Amino acid sequence: MLSSDIHPALKRALEARGYEQLTPVQEAVLQPGLDERDLLVSAQTGSGKTVAFGIAIAPTLLGEAERLAPSPQPMALVIAPTRELAIQVQNELEWLYADTGARIASCIGGTDARREARELNRGAHIVVGTPGRLCDHLSRGALDLSAVRCVVLDEADEMLDMGFRDELEQLLDGAPAERRTLLFSATIAREIVSLAKRYQKDAARVDTVSGAKQHSDITYRAVVTAPQEIERSLVNVLRFYESPTAMVFCNTRMMVNQVQAALLERGFASVAISGEMGQNERSRAIESLRSGQARVCVATDVAARGIDVPALNLVIHASIPTSAETLLHRSGRTGRAGRKGTSVVMVPFSQRRRAERLLSLAKLNASWDAVPTADAIAEQDAQRLLEDPILTAASGETDDALVTKIAETHDAKALAAALVGMYRARLPGVEALRPVSIEAPRRERGERSERAPREERVMAGQWFRMGVGRTERADPKWLIPLICRLGGVQKREIGSIRIDQEQTHFQIADESVDRFKSCLAGADADEVTIEASEAPQGGHYGARGRNPGEGKRFGKGGPRGGAGGGYKGRGGAGPNRSRSEGSRGGRPPGDGSSRRRRP
Repeated sequence: MLSSDIHPALKRALEARGYEQLTPVQEAVLQPGLDERDLLVSAQTGSGKTVAFGIAIAPTLLGEAERLAPSPQPMALVIAPTRELAIQVQNELEWLYADTGARIASCIGGTDARREARELNRGAHIVVGTPGRLCDHLSRGALDLSAVRCVVLDEADEMLDMGFRDELEQLLDGAPAERRTLLFSATIAREIVSLAKRYQKDAARVDTVSGAKQHSDITYRAVVTAPQEIERSLVNVLRFYESPTAMVFCNTRMMVNQVQAALLERGFASVAISGEMGQNERSRAIESLRSGQARVCVATDVAARGIDVPALNLVIHASIPTSAETLLHRSGRTGRAGRKGTSVVMVPFSQRRRAERLLSLAKLNASWDAVPTADAIAEQDAQRLLEDPILTAASGETDDALVTKIAETHDAKALAAALVGMYRARLPGVEALRPVSIEAPRRERGERSERAPREERVMAGQWFRMGVGRTERADPKWLIPLICRLGGVQKREIGSIRIDQEQTHFQIADESVDRFKSCLAGADADEVTIEASEAPQGGHYGARGRNPGEGKRFGKGGPRGGAGGGYKGRGGAGPNRSRSEGSRGGRPPGDGSSRRRRP
C-alpha cells in the first residue's frame, strides 16, 4: 500500500505503473517535516532516486493543486551528469507527472540547441539537462531561472568527478536564493559536503546507505587469469554465465576497442560505447541492448554513466577498478529492484593482492574462481538447454501437422541430436586456456620486494629444463617472458638460469612449483617442452645467483658481452659465443628475414 503522503496525482501514476511499495530512499524523502526543506541524500545506484526526488519536489511545485498552471519560466531544474541519464530522468518524470499537466524539456549535448531553445521559449515546468548545455542556454538567455523553486543535482558525486564544478556553481548562482536544493549522491565525499554547505540551507541529511549491506542482491566473484589472456578468459566467463544482457567495463578506450573486436570475432552480439562516439551512435548502441539485438556492452566508466539497461544480470570488470567506489558503482548496475545479479572481477594473478585490497576496502566478500573451462561451460550449456522453455511450451495448433510429420519421419534420438546441434550452433565459441592456480602467492617473512635487483637474490627452488640453448641463441632477455607465459609465474619466482649449448636449466621458487606444473600441463602441443630436471653441475649462468662451479656472481654483463651473459637486457655472449652476438643482447645477427623463430 502506497503512502498517503504522496501527492494524489503522483500516487495515481505510481499505482498505474504497478508500484505496490516504495523503495527505502523513496520512503525516506516522505518523512514528516521534509516537504519544504533542502535535502542531502545518499543512496545506492539503482535505488529509485529519480522517483524519489520527483515525489520530494511535488509539494513545492503543486501544493494542493491537482494540475500545474502554464508557466513561461521553469519551476524546477534537474541537473544530471550525462546525456543518457538526463534522458532517463526526463522519461521517468513524464510518466510520474502525467496527470499534472507538467511540460518537461531536456537540454543535453549532442542534440539541436536551437530546437531546445524553441522548446524553452514555449514554456516548460521542469527542465532536465547536462551541466554544459544548461550553461550554454543560460549564457545565451534561452534559459531563465528566475522562477525556479527547486534545483535537483542528480549523482552530484559523478558531476564533480567529471569536472563540472564550475558549471554547477554557475547554475546554482543563477537560481533564486529562496529555492529548495536537493542534492542526490551515491557517496558523500568532502567535495559534496563543501558544495552542500555553500548552496543549501539547513539541509536534512537522508542516508539510506550507511549500515545497509552493500548490494545484497549481487554475487561477487574474482576470476584469476593469466595477464596476457584477459580477453580469452573474458570469452569463457561470458559463455559460462550466459546472461541475457551483460556489461563489460574497461579502464581505457583502447581496451574497449580490443575487447569489442575479440568478442565480435568470436560471435558475440556486442556493442561498444566510448567517449569518442557521437550521440546518435550511442543511442543506437543503447537501443540495441534494450531491444535484445545486442547482449554485451563494452564500455569505459565515463561512457557508461547514466546508461540504464533492463535485465542486466552480469557485470564484468575486465580491468580492475581504480577504487572501491568505482567497483561498487559499476557493480550496482546489476541486482536492481530485487533482481539477482553477478559481478565478476577479472584478476591477473600478478595483481592478486591489489584485487584483495580493493575488495576489502569495498567491504565485499568475493569467491575466488579459476577461468571456466570448456567442460564446465558445456555442462552449463546442457543444463540451460534442458531447462529451456522451448522444451516445455505447448506447440501451437498451426504446428501440429508439421510436428506430427517430423515425429513420424525421424526417431527420438535423431531429433534430440538435431536439437542439440542447432542449440550449439548459435553459441559463441569457447577458448581452450591453460589452467592458472587461484591460490594467493605466498611471501615468506623477510623476502625481498620484487623490485629488489634480481641478481642479488638466491632462492631455494626446483630445477627445470627446456630444449633451447646457445645453438638456438637462447638469452634470458626472451627466455624469461617465455617461462612466465608458459608457466603462469612472475619474474621474481624464477631463480637462477643456466644456458648450455643445447638446453637451458632454470629454477622455479618452491612455493610456485605446483602452479607452474599445472600451467605447463595445459600448454599447447607446439610449444617448447619444459620438464623437471636435476640441478646442473658447473657451467655458466645467464641470470642471478652464484655459479656453483666457479663461485662467481653473474648478471651484470654489458653490450660487449662477457662470461655469464647479461640478464638485465644487455646480455653478453657466453663462453662459446662471439662478441658480435653478445652485443646484440642474444639476438641473431643480420636482418629480420634471416632470424630463426624463437620458441
